[in-house]
Amino acid sequence: MSNQDTNKKEKLKDRIRKKYRIVVYNNETYEERIHFKFTLLNFFNIVVFSSVLLIVLVTYLIAFTPLREYIPGYTDVNLNRRVYEMERRADSLELVFKQKDLYINNLKRIIMGDDFESDSINSLLTKSSNTSFDNIVIKNSKQDSIFRRGYEEETRNNLFSNNIMSDIHQEFKLVSFFAPINGIVTNHFNREEKHFGTDLVASNNSVIKATADGTVIYSDWTVENGYCIGIQHNGNLFSVYKHNAVLLKEDGDFVNAGDAIAIYGNSGSMSTGPHLHFELWYNGTPLNPEDYISFESNIQ
Repeated sequence: MSNQDTNKKEKLKDRIRKKYRIVVYNNETYEERIHFKFTLLNFFNIVVFSSVLLIVLVTYLIAFTPLREYIPGYTDVNLNRRVYEMERRADSLELVFKQKDLYINNLKRIIMGDDFESDSINSLLTKSSNTSFDNIVIKNSKQDSIFRRGYEEETRNNLFSNNIMSDIHQEFKLVSFFAPINGIVTNHFNREEKHFGTDLVASNNSVIKATADGTVIYSDWTVENGYCIGIQHNGNLFSVYKHNAVLLKEDGDFVNAGDAIAIYGNSGSMSTGPHLHFELWYNGTPLNPEDYISFESNIQ
């Protein structure tokens, strides 16, 4: 190493170790207020330490405090959790909507008089299978035979359907229904003939009224039943009014018992004359309206 290089290094060390002084004076009296002594090495160490401290502080504020939401490019710290909750609720709402659509479609089938035995679910169950059951032998166990014999003896004189209808009748015997129209009953409820309602003849242009409080979920025209309106009531009760001349309510309207919902008429290919076909359904089971409503003749 040459003497020149050695001299340069010595001069650099002297400059680094050389002490400097910063003095703060009073501008008016030139009195010394404060002073600082430092070397270039100390100044460099202070700058490095301050920079590291500033980086750590900024990193902490961004990573662990809500202040990062104000920095462009960063999102809300709770955004992922809220997105998950929204997706879960959306899935639940989608399932509820599907159930409601299925329920409303079944009610529309009731109104239009469709046969539920030909629906998609039952048709899948009744499709022929390639599996052969001819060689399958079913044997009843001794316990099963004893149970069947005892049950048949207990229910020999009772029909299961009658027990169901008795329970339903007991449930609604204290409910007060409003007569949809006053008139003469021309055709009674007949389950065997699949006549699931009561036909009433009244004076022309009579007003048809809601039998109970509820929401109109079907109000439209069909080829067979003409102008129909269906109302969903509390307690899974559903009422249907067919062959009207004019409908006064639309889907989604809320009606009170006795509110006018349609005008008496003779619409639809299945109508044999001016009359109202009135039905009551409970949980998909047709009820005889005459068991709950008194239809008095008031024709002029």
